[in-house]
Amino acid sequence: MRRISKLTRVAVGVASLGLVATACGGTSSDSGDSDSNDKGLAIAYDVGGKGDQSFNDAAYAGLTKAKDEFGYKTADIEPTEGETDADKEQRLASLAKQGYNPVIGVGFAYGPAMKAVAAKYPKTTFGIVDSVVEGKNVASLVFAEEQASYLAGVAAAKATKTDVVGFVGGVDVPLIHKFEAGYKQGVQDTNSKVKVLSQYLTQTAEEGGFSSPDKGKAAAEGQIEKKADVLYAAAGLSGQGVIEAAAKAKVWAIGVDSDQYKQAALAPYKNYILTSALKDVGGAVYTLSKSVHDGKPLSGTQTFDLEVNGVGLSESNPEYAKIAGLQDAVNKAKQEIIDGKIKVNTE
Repeated sequence: MRRISKLTRVAVGVASLGLVATACGGTSSDSGDSDSNDKGLAIAYDVGGKGDQSFNDAAYAGLTKAKDEFGYKTADIEPTEGETDADKEQRLASLAKQGYNPVIGVGFAYGPAMKAVAAKYPKTTFGIVDSVVEGKNVASLVFAEEQASYLAGVAAAKATKTDVVGFVGGVDVPLIHKFEAGYKQGVQDTNSKVKVLSQYLTQTAEEGGFSSPDKGKAAAEGQIEKKADVLYAAAGLSGQGVIEAAAKAKVWAIGVDSDQYKQAALAPYKNYILTSALKDVGGAVYTLSKSVHDGKPLSGTQTFDLEVNGVGLSESNPEYAKIAGLQDAVNKAKQEIIDGKIKVNTE
């Protein structure tokens, strides 16, 4: 797996600055002829769609930045309930046929569709977030989620007063296992006395694990009853329910993907969002778009990790800096991961 180039690293850093995801719903697409040369980035959302305050909204932030900077037409398309791989394939093919370039599928669920469509449109650059798809015109945008989650675990171990913390995963799949593995390791390496409670909401995405705040809230309430006072959710839209439950119980929540302390829709709960494990999906989306705009489209596996600021931990909540030893422990762990002194588990 090759790392991203210096040019890409710069783009990620730029894209990370000031990206604020909007929480408006719906689907948008600018009109234009299929042979238009001013069409650029199109993204197809994952389960939960725009307005999830997390994963999809981060991708939209990248689209917005690219649109503003390059001045071209863009499109962002919502998923449909109960859709099949064939539906995803049709969506990606339609965007490519209309002339959008690049076309990005947000989420590993686009894997089979991406592989099929990319082969049919060799002149279009495709991108997929959170999965590796082989193809000369495909860029696989993957992240070291386990590294950010390790730092979240360090923070949780420093913040807990009950020595019990929780993890809520949206769907029981390998991608979310990375979040859990890193978090558990970070907790245990920091304080082996701390117990980690783990729960997955569903076995499949179709069951609503990434799109059901009520399921997240119920899981969080169960962990809080078992004395957990720091809850980390990697569950997309369902994570909002975890944050709500934590705030109601006046315990800490740890957000994911975006800096959820800054999300307008979560403002009522922000005082209880200690930090967020960041995943610069917006930066990756922007980076691929810029590479195409510059005439040097990226392809192959592009890995975004701590070393290139592709993942990280937010410090927006003023309380973060007030917890004894937390900030120093996180900074130390971050550097040791970058230096290779800490090898973070992925499962």
